[in-house]
Amino acid sequence: MENSIFLAKFWGWYLIIFFFILSFNPKRIKQIFEDLKDEKFLIISSFVAIIVGLLNILFHNIWEPNYKLIITLIGWSSLCIGLSLFIFPKQTVLWLKFINVKLVQVIYILLFLIGLFLLNAVYNVLPY
Repeated sequence: MENSIFLAKFWGWYLIIFFFILSFNPKRIKQIFEDLKDEKFLIISSFVAIIVGLLNILFHNIWEPNYKLIITLIGWSSLCIGLSLFIFPKQTVLWLKFINVKLVQVIYILLFLIGLFLLNAVYNVLPY
């Protein structure tokens, strides 16, 4: 299976599952913000974000104006967030506090739509 198709399926399903988890249990958003105050959680989550982002970039760094660009941007976003959490933990946590729960809800709805777009690009349910 081509890397682009595999990653589109992976990120599409991941974003949709993530959306439903947060929709049925919105307390998780506040819990994530609270957990970011713990340095151990912060270091582990930054390492995971760096690893996921770097692997995504190494396997898929395609800058074509289609669904492949979204996959590449997810990888670069993950790497940048992971690096900022690791290098500038206090500033990044302050920046994340600035993002209130309402904005997070808007963001994960957008991520849900991106997930639908990626899955539609792979499975071609609705031709675009």
